[in-house]
Amino acid sequence: MTALLIDLLPGLAATVGLMVVLWLISIPLRNVAIIDLFWGVAVAASGTAYWLVTDEPTARANLAMLLAWIWALRLFGYLFLRNRGKPEDRRYAAMRDKRSGFWFKSLYVVFLLQAVLAWIIGVPLYGAVTGAAPLGWLDAAGAALFAFGLIWESLADYQLAVFLRQRTNSDAVMDAGVWRYSRHPNYFGEFCLWWGFWLIACGAGAWWTAVGPLLLSFFLLQVSGVALLEKDISERRPAYRDYIRKTSAFFPRPPRD
Repeated sequence: MTALLIDLLPGLAATVGLMVVLWLISIPLRNVAIIDLFWGVAVAASGTAYWLVTDEPTARANLAMLLAWIWALRLFGYLFLRNRGKPEDRRYAAMRDKRSGFWFKSLYVVFLLQAVLAWIIGVPLYGAVTGAAPLGWLDAAGAALFAFGLIWESLADYQLAVFLRQRTNSDAVMDAGVWRYSRHPNYFGEFCLWWGFWLIACGAGAWWTAVGPLLLSFFLLQVSGVALLEKDISERRPAYRDYIRKTSAFFPRPPRD
C-alpha cells in the first residue's frame, strides 16, 4: 500500500500545483469559479504526471492520455464559452459572503479540496498508464464507452446552449433532445466516459481504480450534481415539477405520460 501511494504522488503533486497557481490567480480576480474551468485540466494533468515518469509509455498509456486530454479540452472550451463575462458562480459568491477572510480560506476549502478530488477521480489514468498488459477487448469496450459518454455529454451541452439562447421565457424548461430522456444528460455522459476510463485501466489489471469513478458517481448523484441543482429548483421554477414527474433524473429512459 505504501509503495502504491508513493507511485500516486506525481498525480497529487500535479493537481495540487495547478490548484495553488489557480488560487493565486483567483485572489486579485476575486473569482474562485476559475477552478471549474480548469477542473478537467487538473484531472488530465494527474495522468500526464504518471505518463511523464513512465520509462516507456505503452499503447494503452498513450490512448488513455489522448482520451483524457480530448475530454479535458472539450470541457475547458465549453465552460469558457458558457461563463465568459459572467460574475462569480452564486455557489462561490455565497461562500465568500459567509466566510471572513475567504481569499485565504478558499485555498483549502475550495482549491486543495478539489485538487484531492481530481487526483482520486483520475486514479484510473494511473492504472491505464502504468499497466504493461497488451491492449485487449476491455480497452476497446472502455474506449467505446468513453466515446459514447463524450458524444452524449457534448450533445446535451450543445442542445442546452441553443435552448438558453433562443428561449423567450426564463421559466421555460429544456425537455427536448437528450433532455427528454434524462434531466441531467450531461452528467450521465460524464458518468459513462469515466467508467470507460476504468475499463481501460481494467485492461491493465487495475480493477481497484474503480474508486475514481465511484467517487465521481457519488458526487454527480448525491453532492454537487443532481442533488445540489435540484435542491430548490421546483420552488424557483414551478414548471420543473412536471418535468421531474415525467423525466428520469439521471439514467435515460422514455418519459412518462
